[in-house]
Amino acid sequence: MDHDSDANRSRRRFLQAATAVGVAGVAGCSGLTGSGGSDSSGGGNEALVGQIGSGNVGDRSISGGVSMGEMPDLSGELTLYSGRGEALVGELVTFIEDLYPDFTVRPRYNAAADLVNQIQTEGQNSPADVFFSVNAGALGALKDAGRTVELPQEVLEMVPQEFRDPDGQWVGTSGRARTIPYNTDEFSDSDIPDDIFAFPETEAFRDSIGWAPTYSSFQAFVTAMRVLNGDQETRAWLNGMQELGVEEYSDEFLVSQAVADGEIAAGFANHYYIQRVLAGRPDAPIATAFTEGDAGAIFNVAGAEIVDTAENTTLASNFVRHLLSAEAQEYFARTTFEYPLVPDVDPIGELPSIDELNPPEGLDLTQLSDLEGTVSLMRDVGVL
Repeated sequence: MDHDSDANRSRRRFLQAATAVGVAGVAGCSGLTGSGGSDSSGGGNEALVGQIGSGNVGDRSISGGVSMGEMPDLSGELTLYSGRGEALVGELVTFIEDLYPDFTVRPRYNAAADLVNQIQTEGQNSPADVFFSVNAGALGALKDAGRTVELPQEVLEMVPQEFRDPDGQWVGTSGRARTIPYNTDEFSDSDIPDDIFAFPETEAFRDSIGWAPTYSSFQAFVTAMRVLNGDQETRAWLNGMQELGVEEYSDEFLVSQAVADGEIAAGFANHYYIQRVLAGRPDAPIATAFTEGDAGAIFNVAGAEIVDTAENTTLASNFVRHLLSAEAQEYFARTTFEYPLVPDVDPIGELPSIDELNPPEGLDLTQLSDLEGTVSLMRDVGVL
């Protein structure tokens, strides 16, 4: 018992140091992707903590949420299937692992849809304990396959109701808004339509607008359009954009870079890609516009759920709880430029708050699980 008490006190001191080092070191860190591994000075955990939450945010401090120091200890082995890239979340996963001497995370990184398929193929022999997804669609797909178990209510209630599964099978960990990045040398905010269906008819975008159709968040956006407007209108929108001469990119960071470079005048991307461009190039001629009340304005979430093959569901749920800690939420804000979902932790950049966004009414994020139908439609019209 004395050993455990000493370990807990040390961990809490470590977390307090984490906050101090993260804030003090932030001005000198670029941290655009959160990659970089441990500090070369060999300072151990405290050096790693200095990288958690890095970003160009001045003297911003951690506030809001529950500290990891107040959460249950983690002990044992946990296999994490992560649809979030190692470059984005690897440091956070390692940070959590390093807090506990008797805890080991075995991460497997791949595309979220591929991991869902892998878990289903592996069946009850899957080693997966927790699935960490880049979007709600993949979380819903695994749930729909009957491969998840319910999270504890105290974990679910750490985020507002709209950012978690109504059946308690998954919880959002961070959020992203669909946006229109535009070049400020070409357009002003008032030039950008606030109706997603106006884009194919806007001649100012001819041969000068970009998208990333293979990117999972774009496919989630198209899925939302199918849910809200039906396949016929979605097909017409996709065909109209192709007739407009939309440029194709492999991901939405490249779309945003192309906008900032003047290669194209506008595009479709998650909000944080614009923030990442501006973090590296503060004077880049790029800004963020939003549509209102339609598929182009969806607010999607990354999130986590417990796989039904988890050997220790208590350990799995407590790991998910750590993804909702004050430190993790601040990490998502600073390093990935996403919207934190725990109340009182603000996003980074000149962005509206979650409450000021205008997502479509009546869209449940669990409805975004039909990615197969979306891919089929996109292939049928020649987008994929």
